[in-house]
Amino acid sequence: MPTISAKRRRRVLHLVYPGAKLLDVSGPLQVFHDARRTDGSPAYDPLLVSRAGGRVGTDVGVELDTRPVGRLRVQPTDIVLVPGGPGVFEAVRDESLTAWLRERGPRAHTVASTCTGAFLLAAAGLLDGRRAVTHWDDCAELQRRHRDVTVEEDPIFIRDGNVWTSAGVTAGIDLALALVEEDLGREASLDIARRLIVYSKRGGGQSQFSSRLQRQVEAKQGSFEELHEWIAENLDRDLRVERLAERSGMSPRTFYRAYLEETGITPARMVAQARLEAARRQLEETDSGVASIARACGFGTEEHMRRTFQRELSVSPSAYREKWARALVRGAT
Repeated sequence: MPTISAKRRRRVLHLVYPGAKLLDVSGPLQVFHDARRTDGSPAYDPLLVSRAGGRVGTDVGVELDTRPVGRLRVQPTDIVLVPGGPGVFEAVRDESLTAWLRERGPRAHTVASTCTGAFLLAAAGLLDGRRAVTHWDDCAELQRRHRDVTVEEDPIFIRDGNVWTSAGVTAGIDLALALVEEDLGREASLDIARRLIVYSKRGGGQSQFSSRLQRQVEAKQGSFEELHEWIAENLDRDLRVERLAERSGMSPRTFYRAYLEETGITPARMVAQARLEAARRQLEETDSGVASIARACGFGTEEHMRRTFQRELSVSPSAYREKWARALVRGAT
């Protein structure tokens, strides 16, 4: 049920520091700015704040006009939101900033971070004993620095009590949408997502690092990018090694060896990941039947797809859809 007051706006204090990533600030800021109650009135009062106030430069050189946090009394209805950015590793050494977070953060309704903003929350002790996530490339460093934090690499965002953390950059938009959903309901959140042309409002338990992106990052030469595109468009076809080798102009043995060396996984494993990811997207974003999705994604049968979901995700396709699928907005123009 929505939790925000029907009369008062909830303040969102975006805590900015030099070198914060502009998109980490502006993405959630836009979500909260656009959030409206059913009567069309604004639901949030987003404020840009910093330790000293004044103009603060972001990672791209754009300066943001901020208010000094010392002049603001954190209210029990507030959201304190800390962005990530290359400047965060300098910000964690600002004892006055971490002290403010340590003292004032627990007074807020919600404390949250986007991307590497989790390092500031952790430096203030607000993640001790909690689960947290940050950008996939910084998870190991966050865990190394803060042993009392349980860092998880995969989720888009994590809620542990009243503390929320999100994965890299645009995942902050997902986090903000989830906070709006908690306050105003699912339809309000989906309406914002649709107006911002967000392809899909992702649930927190979904992976921040798709298998397709994983293949691109791990590939040493990018030799199989065209093949990956073809596979994504032909998941319902015969994708055995012999067929992929033929498509690549190699013998099956040469192809298998070259693919494993290039990507670090076998061709069969790659195809399985691609089919699973495609099925997840269809369950989240369409109302197609499970059997139809199984055929379209190359599983052949609904039972084969069910076994794959249970093995890889520990959940059935139907249960996955029930948990993560966004409400379909019909008749939208």
